[in-house]
Amino acid sequence: MNDFHVDTRRVRANFSHAANSYEQHDALQREVQQLLLERLDFYLQQPERVIDVGAGTGRGTALLKKRYAKAQVLAVDAAWPMLRAAKAHAGWLKPFLRVCGEATALPLPDHCVDVLHSNLCFQWIDDLPALFGECARVLKPGGIVLFSTFGPDTLRELRAAWASVDEHSHVSRFLDMHDLGDAMLNAGLRDPVLDVDRYTLTYSEPKALLRELKGLGATHADRGRERGLTGKHHFQRMLAAYEGMRVDGRIPATWEVVTAHAWGPPPGQSRRAKDGGEIASFSIDSLRGSRRR
Repeated sequence: MNDFHVDTRRVRANFSHAANSYEQHDALQREVQQLLLERLDFYLQQPERVIDVGAGTGRGTALLKKRYAKAQVLAVDAAWPMLRAAKAHAGWLKPFLRVCGEATALPLPDHCVDVLHSNLCFQWIDDLPALFGECARVLKPGGIVLFSTFGPDTLRELRAAWASVDEHSHVSRFLDMHDLGDAMLNAGLRDPVLDVDRYTLTYSEPKALLRELKGLGATHADRGRERGLTGKHHFQRMLAAYEGMRVDGRIPATWEVVTAHAWGPPPGQSRRAKDGGEIASFSIDSLRGSRRR
């Protein structure tokens, strides 16, 4: 399903360096955030615990706390500088907790989360069984996971411009909606619903897009990327190729955004393990009275 791998150390470093500049470039992230908040209309309960995975600078976490003022809300991110920046959004009237942790190893006990939210984080994780296995593990039965991520058409213009220069990997790649849906089902999440939207942002020049990506921390993080510096001649040829894609005087950049939600599995529902087997969990109470005397 997945023929490429993400360098998680590089991802963490990229976002750590971008903590102070992120909110200068996050217009698309804010737009997608609204789509996720609309999906919360499907959840009719009053949650006790809400987590924001890949919370970044905490804008989305603050909106979740505003919506669920009585719930315990946690901002979880692997980059500690992002969580430091998130303190600015954790007001004393509606505070939220900040926890440093990985999405594939959440520092939480089983079945303790009512709402698991993640806005444009999951594209930086290539181990989908581990990712959605954690979602299924921490969600309460009937709890909701809702997330957004980038699809494979994202930055297709930049990718094509580089492809005209050489065959090396210069732009991060992202997974198809169907791969995500299959992984959610394999993890035991119920009734997944996925949608795709495409956004075209425009820039005065290709370098403006590159500055935005760097400011967001969304730069190339595939393990197969070229480790050396890109030659100036190669870089100029890429810029020239991208210039040929101008539309109405502007440089386009496509962003394919997948939004999805699913529900926590009921007690005892099996989920696929990493070794290909299946795991099912039951509470002790549900097993009482089943032993013969």
